[in-house]
Amino acid sequence: MTRLLWLAALVLSTVGCVRGCPSSRPPIHVNPNMDFQPKYQAQQASEFFYDGGTMRVPVEGTVPRSALPSELRTSSEYTTGVDFWGSEVETNPLDVDDALLARGKERFGIYCAQCHDPNGTGQGILFKRGGIPTTSLLDDKVRDATDGHIFDVITNGLGLMPSYGYPIPVDDRWAIVSYVRDLQSEQWWE
Repeated sequence: MTRLLWLAALVLSTVGCVRGCPSSRPPIHVNPNMDFQPKYQAQQASEFFYDGGTMRVPVEGTVPRSALPSELRTSSEYTTGVDFWGSEVETNPLDVDDALLARGKERFGIYCAQCHDPNGTGQGILFKRGGIPTTSLLDDKVRDATDGHIFDVITNGLGLMPSYGYPIPVDDRWAIVSYVRDLQSEQWWE
């Protein structure tokens, strides 16, 4: 009797070993509703609509629910810092004035000064306390970079710098770029 129990236990313990192996039999569908349902795939033809396609064109003037008015993608140069051909934008698409520079200074103080230092030297808290090298915004590599590149770094991050595309709106990112250029134009560090 004990041999029979041991044999049953052995057989039951090895049953799980064949799980996941290929089988010639079709899988068991406990609830096949999601596997076999009437639906159209993208780009599939349809006799229901007059134009013969399943995908519908958005109604003219439709605005995405999640888009802020300042972030509607009216221009890829404005929202991405890259032109139609994929090249970085050379200069800031916004008109640089005192109000934009003041906004850039304020946003720089909130988001950038902790790491890059209020003067942009890269000697912020990460460098002082953690010894983590932070890019100096006054270096030639940043000076020679396009405004589109700086905008892209703020948006998507680079190296240890995280992406700030979510918390900083597009206008404020361009304002920060303008303020960084203003910091670079000052001659106090030379």
